[in-house]
Amino acid sequence: MSNLFARFVKDESGATAIEYGLIAALIALAIITGAGLLGNAINNRFVVIANSLNSSGS
Repeated sequence: MSNLFARFVKDESGATAIEYGLIAALIALAIITGAGLLGNAINNRFVVIANSLNSSGS
């Protein structure tokens, strides 16, 4: 029984999977944040263009 417990404590294969999962989650969070910021910037640019076109047409 103690041999089984010692092998369980020394096994690090699960830790590697968890680390890869955390890295993937951080990359996904960075992509989502960047895409959101880019979307807001593009939207603001279109609003400025639309306002410029509306005011010049009057």
